[in-house]
This record gives sequence, structure tokens and C-alpha cells, in this order.
Amino acid sequence: MPAGCVSRNVESVVRAWAVAVCARGPGPPEGAVAGCVCVPRVCVCGARARNKLSPRRPPPIPAGCTFEEATDPAVPCEYSQAQYDDFQWEQVHIHPGTRAPADLPHGSYLMVNASQHAPGQRAHVIFQSLSENDTHCVQFSYFLYSRDGHSPGTLGIYVRVNGGPLGSAVWNMTGSHGRQWHQAELAVSTFWPNEYQVLFEALISPDRRGYMGLDDILLLSYPCAKAPHFSRLGDVEVNAGQNASFQCMAAGRAAEAERFLLQRQSGALVPAAGVRHISHRRFLATFPLAAVGRSEQDLYRCMSQAPRGAGVSNFAELIVKEPPTPIAPPQLLRAGPTYLIIQLNTNSIIGDGPIVRKEIEYRMARGPWAEVHAVSLQTYKLWHLDPDTEYEISVLLTRPGEGGTGRPGPPLVSRTKCAEPMRAPKGLAFAEIQARQLTLQWEPLGYNVTRCHTYTVSLCYHYTPGSGHNQTIRECVKMERGVSRHTIKNLLPYRNVNVRLVLTNPEGRKEGKEVIFQTDEDVPGGIAAESLTFTPLEDMIFLKWEEPQEPNGLITQYEISYQSIESSDPAVNVPGPRRTISKLRNETYHVFSNLHPGTTYLFSVRARTGKGFGQAALTEITTNISAPSFDYADMPSPLGESENTITVLLRPAQGRGAPISVYQVIVEEERPRRLRREPGSQDCFPVPLTFDTALARGLVHYFGAELMASSLPEAMPFTVGDNQTYRGFWNPPLEPRKAYLIYFQATSHLKGETRLNCIRIARKAACKESKQPLEVSQRSEEMGLILGICAGGLAVLILLLGAIIIIIRKGRDHYAYSYYPKPAGMTKATVNSRQEKTHMMSTADRSFTDRSTLQEDERLGLSFVQAHGYSPRGDQRSGGVTEASSLLGGSPRRPCGRKGSPYHTGQLHPAVRVADLLQHINQMKTAEGYGFKQEYESFFEGWDATKKKDKVKSGRQEPMPAYDRHRVKLHPMLGDPDADYVNANYVDDSLVPDAAGVDALGTTRGWLWPQGGSGVCQSVFFASGLWG
Repeated sequence: MPAGCVSRNVESVVRAWAVAVCARGPGPPEGAVAGCVCVPRVCVCGARARNKLSPRRPPPIPAGCTFEEATDPAVPCEYSQAQYDDFQWEQVHIHPGTRAPADLPHGSYLMVNASQHAPGQRAHVIFQSLSENDTHCVQFSYFLYSRDGHSPGTLGIYVRVNGGPLGSAVWNMTGSHGRQWHQAELAVSTFWPNEYQVLFEALISPDRRGYMGLDDILLLSYPCAKAPHFSRLGDVEVNAGQNASFQCMAAGRAAEAERFLLQRQSGALVPAAGVRHISHRRFLATFPLAAVGRSEQDLYRCMSQAPRGAGVSNFAELIVKEPPTPIAPPQLLRAGPTYLIIQLNTNSIIGDGPIVRKEIEYRMARGPWAEVHAVSLQTYKLWHLDPDTEYEISVLLTRPGEGGTGRPGPPLVSRTKCAEPMRAPKGLAFAEIQARQLTLQWEPLGYNVTRCHTYTVSLCYHYTPGSGHNQTIRECVKMERGVSRHTIKNLLPYRNVNVRLVLTNPEGRKEGKEVIFQTDEDVPGGIAAESLTFTPLEDMIFLKWEEPQEPNGLITQYEISYQSIESSDPAVNVPGPRRTISKLRNETYHVFSNLHPGTTYLFSVRARTGKGFGQAALTEITTNISAPSFDYADMPSPLGESENTITVLLRPAQGRGAPISVYQVIVEEERPRRLRREPGSQDCFPVPLTFDTALARGLVHYFGAELMASSLPEAMPFTVGDNQTYRGFWNPPLEPRKAYLIYFQATSHLKGETRLNCIRIARKAACKESKQPLEVSQRSEEMGLILGICAGGLAVLILLLGAIIIIIRKGRDHYAYSYYPKPAGMTKATVNSRQEKTHMMSTADRSFTDRSTLQEDERLGLSFVQAHGYSPRGDQRSGGVTEASSLLGGSPRRPCGRKGSPYHTGQLHPAVRVADLLQHINQMKTAEGYGFKQEYESFFEGWDATKKKDKVKSGRQEPMPAYDRHRVKLHPMLGDPDADYVNANYVDDSLVPDAAGVDALGTTRGWLWPQGGSGVCQSVFFASGLWG
């Protein structure tokens, strides 16, 4: 404020107190308006100044704020800044000499600079709560100015009653109104015990230019001159759904621009429907509300708005009453054919009371009419009703006021009594029969049968699911009224269904006779997967199944389909062709043959009735894997042989149902035994044994090598005894003096199954001394079988040999070949004895015609020599014994202890003793490049008489050349695999060193001359003392 007392509105000094803060003490200050008297810190202007200064009444202390309280703490200003707004009002003190914007007036007041805040931001200042009991007026001054004419914002006023919501603004002003203060008034008609607060709001405009100010907020104890005062507004009560109206009476002058509004406490505004002037200072505003409900019930107040001020009435309540409605329906006490006795049951209601009237409304459930009867008691009897008719009975309640009758309460639905039915429905028959449903029909029912309009027809049926079920399914289905046809669904096929009809009304029940119907067949149900049992083998599968749990008719056949879906054998087509077989209804198993080993087959089994096939049961079955197979037509020839090694050809095996997992080379020491192991038929070696393990356990075989299947994609050579290690198995060198059998083994693994197969692929003969026992090879056994027919002849031979033995005992004690080393001290008696023995053998040979087997010859020969104490002497290092197949004739071999064959083609050979015949045959079969055939061919080439003369010099023989024994292989005969062998030995007598038939030991020798060419012994010749 300026330093002096200045009235802001001189024209209204007689009606208002213009209060200002005085710069100095009592007395009129300089520059004060004439007629103003200053008391301490207060300046009262106008005629009321004289009254206020009258000694009769002390001047009252006005309520409000002039914002000079900051310079004088004795005069408090009760206002506060809101904490929830966006910014704060700023209190300024601008005096002459103070640096301030030129647009602001001098004085102390609240100010907002719009340029310092964002558009839409708000600032609230709240004054103390007021509780008045008489007419009063709130006066304030405001300042809205912008130099360029833009609006700095909006200044609004809110009146909050009893701490309630703010609602909407009762007065607001916006725009730029010049660089000066303006005065407005607020007429609030809220009285004790209610209280209210006035809230000033500054809202920043989008222009953000200019200033807003607020000053001299005063509470005056007389009516406002610029705003009307409303009379007390009373509450309004109406029934829900009715129209309501508020009548607002106001006193004072109303401006032409005055607006009258009905403000809801929540903030909604309703404009006045009309304003009627009762006198020049009184007028009536009407606010109608149409069809109000519970949602419109709230507090309302009247409000007038004008630029110079606003008037606000007290809050009145709009009370909306809900017409009463019973919660529960009436209760039926008794029913007869033509009456119903009910109880109203109006103790519990929904809505508002009081209840001034009760009525009963009833109607036929299916009728268009309704009647209302006024009721004065709690029990009421309805007369003249139709028999067997359904009625709806409700209760109506009414409260005071227009529209006070509520809605009908919940109805009581009741029916008058009926008579017992005459009989049950007739004519039950089928209209259509299917596998899983029956469609039945019967005669329609009339009133003369039912004797009641309210009745039910129930169709009851029962059936047994199957022979294995003890439970019976029972069900009753209620028919709709007037229906004489029904379809029973969800039945089982091929079942007997017992059906009967039941007629029921409230007074009785009649049941008809049962009729049996049978449902039709259907496709059978699926065969249970768990019922499929099977036993897989290598190339066949035994499959068994059970009948479907739901055959749904008579099973006529079973169909089984299968195809290969997975196999580790690349030779098997996957997926393979689908094959199908059919079985009779009583055959629930089948054996599937000609299958592939180690192959997974998908089997599908389904049953069939007259309606078709049912769902198939699927299962996967895998056949067992088979042992691998080898591509060896016969035991192959070794690729090479030395004293300690033998090189064989390894060929990949063929997996049967599973790939080859591993290969093994097994070396077995050959021991003398009667029954030899045949290739391909022998027991295999499932337990791997290293050489050290076999040696520790005293076993005759060990694993010399283990090869992965990927390392043998094709045939490749392998050396047994190369002193290498293959996957943990040592391949040690072979001992020259031992005979070995070489086996090749293949193993397959698949899903926990293991199959293996082995084959003998080679035999390595031992380098033996003369004192070791004679060995029998596989081929000698075969030739022994061929010579079996010579058993009779050998019997005669034994007798002759006995005579020879007697002669030999008289001579020397040792018996040997002429080509053995010659011992010293040979006597002529020994030579004569030998000549005699040779002569006897030659004589016996001419009469020998019987046949015997090679095994018998060996057994008899060996036993004969051992029984008479004869054993060969000397070191037989020149003749290694080996065994091989017929394919071994042309294979390169290295004999034990020598580098070449003992004989060459064209060289003549000495004769063979009977006791040495078996050994001679074995040596001829295993000799390198020279066999029976070459021996036979060279026999005639060396048959020259000139070579038979004088080979002996002065009683000393020349060294006898070593044997050259070669096997003779003839052209095979069809159907006889052994026809290519010949049991014969041809010698050149020119090579006989002793013309007299005496060998180096001086013993007469007996020679065996076998002849023949087709594997059958034709004759045996013994010669002694042949001369050239």
C-alpha cells in the first residue's frame, strides 16, 4: 500500500471499510484521502470512520489479510500456501526506490509472474476456516495485467464446505484488465455449525505474459453490494424414477450478466431452467432434475456468477427413495383343484418404507391377463382357479409419495392339483436303429389319459456294457410336453437295450411294459496295444493279440499289415513294401517268416465286423540280428609264410541285421585230435584273450589282433606273427615247431545284442623233429575216408608186416629211410636181412587186393611200429609238415630249415614204406610247387634203364636225394568234390641206391607202390630188391 491511507473506491466508502496500513502513528498521514481517520496501523475511511472512532464502541478488528503483516507482526494474516500445487504465490513489498518491474504497482500483496511458470501450472492460497452465524461478505482486490494485452492466466475462487471436495470454481476471471486493482465480492450463505474455506487459484495461461495479484482480502459483517445472497436451501426427497426440483431464492441486485447455476458437490453444474423476479431485490431460480435415481442422490447448492462477484448458497441433499419390493416370494400353504392359499411373506423388503398398502397380483403362467387384489392380512386365499393350471403370484408394496409403488416381488409359481393318470403310454416301437443310437416313438398323450395339464413322460432304459461287465447302465430321460419321439444316443453297438415309458403327474405315476431293442453292429474298437505280445527271432516274428475289448458285433476276420521301417543293413529297403495278411476270427496269432535280421518292422493289427475295420493297434518289433557272414568259398591260400609268420587274406564280412563292429584274428595252437574243426562250423571265440592271458590260463588260443570295421573296407593282407599290437592285442611271432590254425572272426552289436561268426582261413604247419608224433591233416582224413574201402586188403597187409617184423628182429634194431644218415658198422647180415624183408613185401604185394581207409592205415601202421619198438632215427629237419586246402598248391611257402623243395620236377624218388604212407601223403599235399601230379608226370620221364645201373661204389652208397613229393590234382568230377585227389606215389627205380635192395642201414626195405587215378584204391604193390 502507499505510505498514506488511500481508498481504492471512494464511491463506496459509506458501505465498506477501506482498510489500509498507515505508515505512521495516529492522526491523518500526509496524502490521506479527506475523511479518513487513522488508528494504530488501521485507516478507516468515510462516514463509518466517525462511528468507529466514537467513544461509545471500540472499532472491531477486521478479519482477512492486507499483506502488511510482514512489517507488523502484531497484526497476523491467517493464510497458507497449498503443498500439493505446482508453485507458490509470491508476497512482494514494492515501495518508491525499490527495484521492481515497472508493470507492478507499489505496495505489499501476493503476486504471480506468469513468465516464470509453465502453461497449465497452478498455485493455491487458502485462508482460514470461517464459521459465521449471520449475513457477511468476503471482499478482495485483484490485479490482472500484461503490457501487450495477453492474458497472464485465470484467477479462480473455490469455496470448500466442511473440508469436503473443492468442486468447481464459484468465480473466475481471465484476461488483461489494465495496470490497476479491481474489487470483487463473494456472498457465502453457509452458517454455523457449518464452516467453509475460501481458496484462490492462479492458473498460468499458454501466453505466459503478465502478472496476477491478490490483495486486501477482508471479511465484512454486512451484505455484499455486488453479489446476491441466497436464502437457506432445503433438502428434496422423491421416489426413484420421479422428477425432482430445487427452488433457489436470492436477495440483492442481480446483474444482467448474472448466471444462476445448481452446483453438485462433485463439481457438476446444472443451469437454471428459469429465473423469476418476485420483487426488485428478490428473485427465484428453478432447477428441475428428471427421473432421478440413486446415482443422482448427492449434495447440491445454488450459485450466481458475475464479473463483480459471486453468491453461493448452503448445500442441500437430494434424497432419492427406492419404492419397496419383497425379497422373498409368497409361500404356498395349500393347493386344491380350484384354489390356492398363500402367505404374503413381506417381512424382508428391498427399498425404503414406510409401507402404506399391500396387494397381490396373480396370473396364469401362460395367460395374457392379470388381477390385483388388495390384501389386509398376511394370509390370502385365491378362489375360482382352473384345475391343473400353473399360476404366478406376486406381492406389491407401496410407500408414500408419487411413484411409491414398487416392482412386484419374486413370483410364487404354483399349480392346482391334478388327478392320477389313467394308464401308461402305449405303442412303443422303433423308428430307426443304428449302431450307437435308437430312435423310438409312441402314441401321443391326451388330457383324457394324463388327467392333468402338467405331466411328464419319462423314457427309461438300461443295458449291460459287455459280457465282462457286471455293472448295468440305467438312465431315465424326461420328454418335453407333446413329444412322442425320442432318440437314445451314446449307446454301445450290438447290445440289447430294455426300454419302458413312465407317465407322471403330481398325483400319480403309471409305468409301461419293457420292450427289448438291439442296436446295430459297428466297426470294432481298437485292439489294445498292451495285448500285443511277440517273440522276435532272427528271420521270423511270432505275434499274438487279443480280441478288441469292444468288438461291437461279430468279428469276421483280422488284418495284419507290416513293413520294414528301420534297418542298419544297407541291403534292406527302408521303408519296405507293405504286406498284408488276413486271419480268421478264431486265429489271434501269426508267425511272420522270411524277415530280415536286425530290422524294425511296424505292425498294424485291426479287427473287422460286418460294418468294416476298426482302429488299428500299432507296434514296432525288431528282429534279432544274425551272425555276420564271410565271403570265403573255401579256406583261402596263404599269401606268404615264413618260420614265424604267415600272411593271410582278410575279407570284409557281411553284416546281417547289424553292421560289423569289430574284427578279430585268433591264433590257435593245433593239437593232435581225431575230429578236426571244420571251417564255418566251429565254435567261435566270444571272450577276448590276449596272448599273456591265454598263456597264464594254459589255453591253446589267443587273439592276435582286433580291427575296427572301418579299417577293413575291402580285402587286405594281414601277417600273423608280425610282433605288432592291434587295439591292445599283441600279435607275437609264431613258434616254428608248432602248428597253428588261423581264424578270422567278425562281431556285430545292436541294441544290446551281440552276434559273432568265425572261419578258419589258414593253417601253418610245424617244423617237427623225427621223434615228434605224426600229425593227421584235414585232407588226409578225407583221403582216409576214400581208402576206407581198402580195409580188407590192409588186414592181409598186417599179416605180411608181422612176418617182416620177425625178420627185422633178427637183423638190425632200427628202421629208417635210405636217405637218412648212414650209421657206422653196417654189416652184411643186416643187408641180407633187409633184402629178405623187401622180397617178402614184394611177394605179398602181388596178392593184395582188399581196400582200407587212410585212417585205418595210419592207426594200424603207427600201432605196428610202436608195438615192435621201431622209431626213426636221425634229425628230420628236411621235411616240415603243414596243412592247407586244395588252393594252397600254388601259394609261395618257405619250408622250415631249408630254402627250396627237396625234389625238382623230373627227379626220381625212392619208394614209400607202408608205415610212412600217411606222412608221405601229408608231405606231398603241403610241398611247394611239387605234388602228386608233378610226381606222376616225372615218373615216366625218368624211367630209363641206363639210370638204373651201378650206383654203388665198393660197398658204400651214394647219398640218397631227398623226397620231392607233390600232390596230384585231377580234373574234378561233377557231384564229387573229392574226385580231384589221387592216392598214388610214383618212384624211379634208377634212383634206388642199392641194387640189391639194401639201404644205408643194411636192412632189406619194403616199398609201397600205390597206383590208381580216381581217388579209389585199385591195387597196392610191394616191391623188394628191384634191379636196374
